Amino acid sequence: MRRLLLALPFALLPLAVAHAHDDHDHEHEHAHGSLGAHEHGVAKLNAVLDGNTLELELDSPAMNLVGFEHAANSDADKAKVAAVRQQLEQPLALFGLAQAAGCKEEAQELESPLFGDAAHAGHDPAHEQQHSDIEAHYQLICSAPDQLTRIDLAPLFKAFPATQKINVQLIGPNGQKGLEATPAKAVVAF
Repeated sequence: MRRLLLALPFALLPLAVAHAHDDHDHEHEHAHGSLGAHEHGVAKLNAVLDGNTLELELDSPAMNLVGFEHAANSDADKAKVAAVRQQLEQPLALFGLAQAAGCKEEAQELESPLFGDAAHAGHDPAHEQQHSDIEAHYQLICSAPDQLTRIDLAPLFKAFPATQKINVQLIGPNGQKGLEATPAKAVVAF
């Protein structure tokens, strides 16, 4: 899959909000010095509208989506991971897009150590158990991209109630901007 997001300078985008301190401190986060990069309740979303292609890249701690970060050993944990993966496989149900824009999914990639991805096999297993992320990348083709002026994240917040905040980076016809979405303020405009 051609990745528009990787070619764009997200590192240069101004962050909407400085990293907030995690409400509940974890000893292991301090020990690994990774506070801020992996914050429970907080996800990141990059959205790029380029011509008729909409790319969405969601990065979230597994805790926000499945409720745990350890390897899924029990049947209940495995069922929860499978259910979350099934939800993530339906981006048009998670991201509210204008019907008039005519967006259809063209490609997707889901990655997480919880899914048993080979891509994550080289990581230190001790560290992996502490910080499991789930990454979802979607490419959609929109027949009328000029009708796509906003993304409603309410379905995503509803599907994953442990997600309290999404730091969004948007790039579209009106330029680029960073903002913060919450369940009470779930609509982001390009």
